[in-house]
Amino acid sequence: MTTTPQVNPVLRTPPASPAAAAAYFSASLAFHADISDVASVLAASAADGTDPGFVLVDTRSTAAWDQGHVPGAVHLPTALVPERAEELLDRSVPVVTYCWGPGCNGATRAALALAERGFQVKEMLGGFEYWVREGFAYETWEGPAERAADPLTAPVGTGDCGC
Repeated sequence: MTTTPQVNPVLRTPPASPAAAAAYFSASLAFHADISDVASVLAASAADGTDPGFVLVDTRSTAAWDQGHVPGAVHLPTALVPERAEELLDRSVPVVTYCWGPGCNGATRAALALAERGFQVKEMLGGFEYWVREGFAYETWEGPAERAADPLTAPVGTGDCGC
């Protein structure tokens, strides 16, 4: 009796060459920003009064913005990018977009619309959901808010995940 060898589903498609992988991951870092990195830069710039070097843009609706947003973010819903980006943003300052979370592509669509208009742009991975889940302060229409970090998304007792 002959048996068919089992195919390892992880390696069914072989990994890319090291050079191709390096190019892909390097490009990914040019397009994405980590929430912890965004939070640490914003906190440091607020503490010492320096410019963070980018503007954070919340691309969600007004109702979502009122429900909660990152302090200091600019509110520019994705649908309004074509008509309001020039008025709210400076092309010489890189933009970091965010939306609800990993299940939403509003920040991606806004980033595309901004890039098509000549803005340098990155997308904050995880969006507002992971900002809150990682325990960072946020604002609502009622004022400042904060929740404890979710131990499944952020280290407990430290702001540094070691990444």
